[in-house]
Amino acid sequence: MIELEGVPELVDPVMVAAFEGWNDAGDAASTAVAHLDREWKGEVFAALDAEDYYDFQVNRPTVFIEDGVRKVTWPTTRLSVVRVGGEKPRDLVLVRGIEPSMRWRSFCNELLGFAHELGVEMVVVLGALLGDTPHTRPVPISGTTSDADLARRMDLEETKYEGPTGIVGILQEACTHAGVPAVSLWAAVPHYVSQPPNPKATLALLNRLEDLIGVRVPLGELPEDARAWQVGVDQLAAEDTEVAEYVQSLEEARDTAELPEASGEAIAREFERYLRRRDGGGPGGHATADGGEGPAGTPFLRDNPSGRSRPSRPPKPSGDDEESSED
Repeated sequence: MIELEGVPELVDPVMVAAFEGWNDAGDAASTAVAHLDREWKGEVFAALDAEDYYDFQVNRPTVFIEDGVRKVTWPTTRLSVVRVGGEKPRDLVLVRGIEPSMRWRSFCNELLGFAHELGVEMVVVLGALLGDTPHTRPVPISGTTSDADLARRMDLEETKYEGPTGIVGILQEACTHAGVPAVSLWAAVPHYVSQPPNPKATLALLNRLEDLIGVRVPLGELPEDARAWQVGVDQLAAEDTEVAEYVQSLEEARDTAELPEASGEAIAREFERYLRRRDGGGPGGHATADGGEGPAGTPFLRDNPSGRSRPSRPPKPSGDDEESSED
């Protein structure tokens, strides 16, 4: 039995999880949960035993000095609680860590034990994958679930994925068997600029999460970071003719595929989110998934941030992608 002393009774709690590693291209998903934890000043109430789930030769502990004393930080998964106020308060249980090296079933069962004790009503797992998507367009976000009823009610896809999976897929499957509603939100990260961070993908995940759970997410400096990221990649891509031509081909393919859907539910959802943020007030406005302000977006104006590494050249066509979307 898991005993949670000092954790207050939560209001309509949702568990939001992300894991560094295979399911976290550009660190977009883990950065999203870290952003929520930082903006809402989450309080850590539990950490899983590192020796139960991690191979320390794969994920090594780190040594640091604090007040002249050497200390060790072990790779693990931590849980924190954030209290979200407003007209319709809803609390979040944030789960952030590294994809475990072993004993995945026990790992998921332990997380579900916390979810049960805290009265969690739904689990949302964030992920990011590499894809053939241009950095100049809105970040594609897909929402999937194994629950057909939940898919209908929340405008999600019922997962059809078959193939290798990561801890995101395993946790979602464990939730399904335990009778806990579970959703996975996936951001597609351009494979030619895959190095972290990717604030644009992080922003898109948070926007979709906001729609899903009905909680207004404070964005802080993330919209400005997303603008700067795109300007930086624009400038770097312009320096290489081959990369620039490749990006243009991705843009044409994306625009052609999306042309029939120019007036679909995505536009309505974006406009509703804009109105919600406008009515709620607060500085900074709302940043769309493409980093612009308001429902239509505005040009990117900030200079290229220093220290940005050069995007790699596009790979020659050779078959399977490095990562593929799963549950």
